[in-house]
Amino acid sequence: MPTITDVEVFPLVLAGPDAPARSYSTKPPWPSIYASSREALLVKLTADDGSFGWGEALAPVAPEVPAKIIELLLKPALLGADPTRVRPLVNSLRALMRERGHLGGHQGDAVAAVDVALWDLAGRITGLPVHQLLGGAQRDVVPTYMSGLPGKKDSERVAYARDWVAQGVRQVKLGLGYGVRADLATVEALRGVHDDLLVAVDIHGVYDVADAVRLGRGLDTLGAWFLEAPVGFEDIAGHAEVARRIDTPVAIGESLRHRQEFRPWLQGGAAAILQPDVGRTGITELLDLAAVTETWSTPLAPHHSSGLGIIMAASIHASAAVANLLAYEFHSMLFEPVNDVLRTPLEPGTLGFAVPAGPGLGIEVDEDAVRAGCIR
Repeated sequence: MPTITDVEVFPLVLAGPDAPARSYSTKPPWPSIYASSREALLVKLTADDGSFGWGEALAPVAPEVPAKIIELLLKPALLGADPTRVRPLVNSLRALMRERGHLGGHQGDAVAAVDVALWDLAGRITGLPVHQLLGGAQRDVVPTYMSGLPGKKDSERVAYARDWVAQGVRQVKLGLGYGVRADLATVEALRGVHDDLLVAVDIHGVYDVADAVRLGRGLDTLGAWFLEAPVGFEDIAGHAEVARRIDTPVAIGESLRHRQEFRPWLQGGAAAILQPDVGRTGITELLDLAAVTETWSTPLAPHHSSGLGIIMAASIHASAAVANLLAYEFHSMLFEPVNDVLRTPLEPGTLGFAVPAGPGLGIEVDEDAVRAGCIR
């Protein structure tokens, strides 16, 4: 029986030579803070037979926080454990702080990173890809949608959309929230790019219910694909009211980390599409969530934003194994640093990602690059 002998954490700041000093700022109208450089948390688990597995949490701000949780709380429970017993081990990690109200948040992020590393390690030990350990891939290529449509002016956004459409893209999403009238004008301009182009809108929770309903009804007329986070991220009742009053599907999920958080959204009819992020849920919880949401006929569109190659590979494996997959989010403008930590680069998933066939996650991590970017 293999056992875990070492747990290493790597909070990263990937800054180029001309990057500004490390700092955080907001990007109005969105309230969240963003880092001046790409930040991430990686974890490496090593077994006594010399095999190892890599995991990653979505930690775009202050990765030192979940790193410290792994070092202080999770590492003692991992040392000496059998890494091939992934589910029992992850369940025990999730239980460590649950009574104290810390099933989610940074604790959830820390567990998610370890969960991914455990699946990678179990796959390397058994010689099997993660999607096979999960029961088999439902698809050989994971379909994507293009997210983060850039440009400050509608003419710029339309130009990007035309370029993507010429490459075969038919599903896009962009962040708005600049006022209902301006948002609808943008969507109308994009809908004119191609008759079959599906346009989704992410509001980042900045509207109240009244404006969200006004926007949603306008999107109904324009045939929008879905409306993401139209009101405050914790406002289940508000999202449910918006969902009842418009036809465009409401989507939510990147801020949620486990089934208990997702359950009231399903029960309240507050979301028609769920968007979990493997870097916050881990692979195990995402697959369990998928099984739950199938009973509600609710599809998953897994979130991806600033994660690096380990999260992306994990998301591809998990998305391949999910029966009720809508599409996986692909940020073309955030893709380049994804491969900074990989020796086996991932190809841009403009239309979809081929499911890796190698053992574990099917990628090789550039440990020298990881250690060079580590801020400890």
